[in-house]
Amino acid sequence: MLLREIKNIFHTELDQFYSKEEVDSFFYILIEHQLDLKRFVLATEPNLVIAKKDQTPLFAALSRLKLLEPIQHITGTTHFMEMDFMVSKDVLIPRPETEELVRWIIEMVDTKFKIQNDALKILDIGTGSGCIAISLAKHLKDADVYALDVSELALAVAKTNASINEVDITFLKDDVLDLESLNTTYDIIVSNPPYVRELEKSKMHKNVLAYEPSLALFVSDDNPLRFYKKITTLAEKHLKKKGTLYFEINQYLGKETKQLLRNYNFSEIELKTDMYGNERMLKGTLN
Repeated sequence: MLLREIKNIFHTELDQFYSKEEVDSFFYILIEHQLDLKRFVLATEPNLVIAKKDQTPLFAALSRLKLLEPIQHITGTTHFMEMDFMVSKDVLIPRPETEELVRWIIEMVDTKFKIQNDALKILDIGTGSGCIAISLAKHLKDADVYALDVSELALAVAKTNASINEVDITFLKDDVLDLESLNTTYDIIVSNPPYVRELEKSKMHKNVLAYEPSLALFVSDDNPLRFYKKITTLAEKHLKKKGTLYFEINQYLGKETKQLLRNYNFSEIELKTDMYGNERMLKGTLN
């Protein structure tokens, strides 16, 4: 079968579920992942024939896409901060918005801590795939990076990703909600904790609801800042003076989360929008 015919079949089967641009993206990701073919191959070889044995994984992936399974689960990998990360149903798929948070931290370190003699200590709470901790370790070569998660399965994925990307991370297994103290003091604490309220489920894509871990996503409607309050309490005790706390936040609760930091011993509080114009990132400095 011609490769362009397979592409047409993808659109016939999937355009009812996804935009045409998304279907194109899925197709090109799969031919590169499964067949090691670049996305421009149809421009240079419009009559390229794909052997039947090589068609099989493409059509198997098509069947999974029709069930709204994320493309990242089908390939088992995703890209984040120009790196490859393994993903599974046990961790959230890293989002572009989280890349913005990581870049914000790196930019701040380059200005605020560049004259510091001691190695920076950074803690990522709720590390999941490890994307935040690993990216910081990769870009901040002299930092000591710690990553905490409650899930043994998530930590296994994160440890694999640390190995793939050749960084050293100290992994910690704990439920942050049960912690009364941390193991040391830090220059930076960062977290992308669960923040989606139950009432917001109806706005979420079915592929997220069906295939990504609820444990890492949802909080109750009556206590949506539960994780933020606990982490801020710990940060107040375990950040060094003038240390910085970073959060990825619920776009609908920016004002409330910002006020939470004000209620503790934080200043220089900044709420930042993401690429879509949503209030998504927050930082504060410990007095």
